[in-house]
Amino acid sequence: MESPLARDDASTRQTLIFDDNQMAAALYGEREHTLRILEQELGVEARARGNEVRLIGDEEKVRVGRKALEELYGLVREGRPVHPRDVTAALRMMTEEPDVELREVYQDVLAGVSGRRRIAAKNLSQRRYIEIILERDIVITVGPAGTGKTYLAMAMAIAALNRHEVARVILTRPAVEAGEKLGFLPGSMAEKVNPYLRPLYDALHDMMAFEKAARLMDRGVIEVAPLAFMRGRTLNDSFVILDEAQNTTPEQMKMFLTRLGYDSKAVITGDITQIDLPADQLSGMVDAMRVLEGVEGIGFMRFTEADVVRHPLVQSIIRAYEYRDARRSRPERFPRRGDEESG
Repeated sequence: MESPLARDDASTRQTLIFDDNQMAAALYGEREHTLRILEQELGVEARARGNEVRLIGDEEKVRVGRKALEELYGLVREGRPVHPRDVTAALRMMTEEPDVELREVYQDVLAGVSGRRRIAAKNLSQRRYIEIILERDIVITVGPAGTGKTYLAMAMAIAALNRHEVARVILTRPAVEAGEKLGFLPGSMAEKVNPYLRPLYDALHDMMAFEKAARLMDRGVIEVAPLAFMRGRTLNDSFVILDEAQNTTPEQMKMFLTRLGYDSKAVITGDITQIDLPADQLSGMVDAMRVLEGVEGIGFMRFTEADVVRHPLVQSIIRAYEYRDARRSRPERFPRRGDEESG
């Protein structure tokens, strides 16, 4: 790829010249949305004229904006559309890590797997998560909904299966939900647990053609099962994902962790702010994070609301609930009526 040329006009003024007008227009987006996001996020001025973009502002902010446009232009030339969320994510990544290369961050997790959508990290946290999964045999991941913790783990599992690094993929989660007991639900055991496993099926079918997934499940190459079905098994040559792990008990978590056999990998995901166990029951995920901290070979990944890649309002909603919960945990600031009277 031929990089866009750049010439310095002043310490806080730079002009980028792209080598293709049509590609430059694709980079700018409708109504130059990309440049408007640049201005809003960095506080610089961005003006386009044909294949030229002039950036004016603080020297460091202009540097970040220039690099972002160069990197995003490279993605456009490779045939990748640039959405507003990509621009925002790129700017934040480059502010956090100036030497980051977007092409490496956005590498397709499922490269070589045909018949499905492209799946790649959307921010630096997701890229680090992918790297930790590649490096460690057991990864414990916590974070709010929308951070991609389970979805990316499943993509990594399918990729490992496709590369013949494992012989099977096992997806499991505890059948626990607030206010419900399996024994009271109608139907057979399979019918009872199926609603709890539905999110795993949905993600699987998002990555693989339905017919292919069905064939692999019929052959036992891909298995979706409640956690209780793992007891007594030894899982060799497998990529195992335990989802909603915050709803395991310590006993269940220990049972799961000790199922891991030779040439296997396990990713454990959950949101410890969404525990549906009884109030007096310790979460197995919380317990495992305390017990296993420092154990060699186990990786930990913590996502925050800043890593949420759903609708922008989701981050605000998560922060609002966290603020509410923090206020509830504080001692009362004002005396109660009886205390006032006795004072």
